[in-house]
Amino acid sequence: MKKTFLLACSLSFILAANAQETPLKIIKDNKATSVKNQGQSGTCWNYSTTSLIESEEMRKGLGEFDLSEMFTARNIYIEKAKNYILRQGKAQFGEGGLGHDLIRAVALYGAMPQEAFQGVSGTIPDHSGLETALKTYLDSTLKSRPLNPDWLKGYEQILNQKIGLPPTNFDYKGKTYTAKSFAADVLKFNPKDYVSITSFTHHPFYESFILEAPDNFANGSFYNIPLDEMLSLTKSALKNGYTIMWDADVSNSDFQQKKGYALLFENKEDGKQPGLNPNIKERSYSQELRQQLYENLTTEDDHLMHLIGLDQTAEGKTLFKVKNSWGEVGPFKGYIEVSEPYFAINTVSLVVPKAALSKELLKKLNL
Repeated sequence: MKKTFLLACSLSFILAANAQETPLKIIKDNKATSVKNQGQSGTCWNYSTTSLIESEEMRKGLGEFDLSEMFTARNIYIEKAKNYILRQGKAQFGEGGLGHDLIRAVALYGAMPQEAFQGVSGTIPDHSGLETALKTYLDSTLKSRPLNPDWLKGYEQILNQKIGLPPTNFDYKGKTYTAKSFAADVLKFNPKDYVSITSFTHHPFYESFILEAPDNFANGSFYNIPLDEMLSLTKSALKNGYTIMWDADVSNSDFQQKKGYALLFENKEDGKQPGLNPNIKERSYSQELRQQLYENLTTEDDHLMHLIGLDQTAEGKTLFKVKNSWGEVGPFKGYIEVSEPYFAINTVSLVVPKAALSKELLKKLNL
């Protein structure tokens, strides 16, 4: 995520809701767990994709879960450390990540309920100084060759102090589980049930490529599809009861969480009004403009959220309902209504349940 926009993914906004609320008609409101607050942590990738998994559990009829984000955050920090060491310090190291990191973490380490492990700083995490402490330790470790074979133990001690030490076993509804057995037996989790999607023209469509984003430290691959198909997939998935992890650029004046809307303002003065009218005229979008803004570094992956539904204004304009992780900010208590033009231009990537893809798209992607 952009360091100049640390507020986006690393801080929870404490903002007054001063927007004039506009009545919206619900088109589709899929099941989602309560809005969380990621606090002083840059782990939006974790909160957004955990929320996706929680929604999938409900969609499948497996129950409502409040899963531990800090268990996953700790495990991904271990994966980041191994990557940083093997690349001899020539790699991205920070708080950020992408949706596939959460999927990979559950596949490798499992998952556990919040009640089993919430971290040392409580329900709202505070990771102040954590990234600096961890990176300083790794850089110091790299100064000695060959490496101390026990270097990871010292690193994990920092994680234990700043995040906490999760239990090896825990009880859930009268049974004892490990994180891996809980993911397998209770959540029925399968990483192959999720697909990473993007849309850029510098790689062939209907093939996968490693997305060029600083926080893609794990070199995750994304299936590349045309913009119109990405929009169609998103709408059809939501209408059919699925939810989607959304990775987007939000470091612009068009994204206004405290007013409840993200709109691609044609007239920037419209965005300065105390209350936003979602029906205002927006700029047009295209695959070409989207690519241009990505390549000139205007569009970057700042923040990850959770798409859970579709709403509509009285005038018939459709909006994506998005669950954020900054607490109950704004007139929609932690949710934000996102227009199609904003979504089309600012989306970096998606994590979508594979079952939401049409047979035609699955065939095009050879899935």
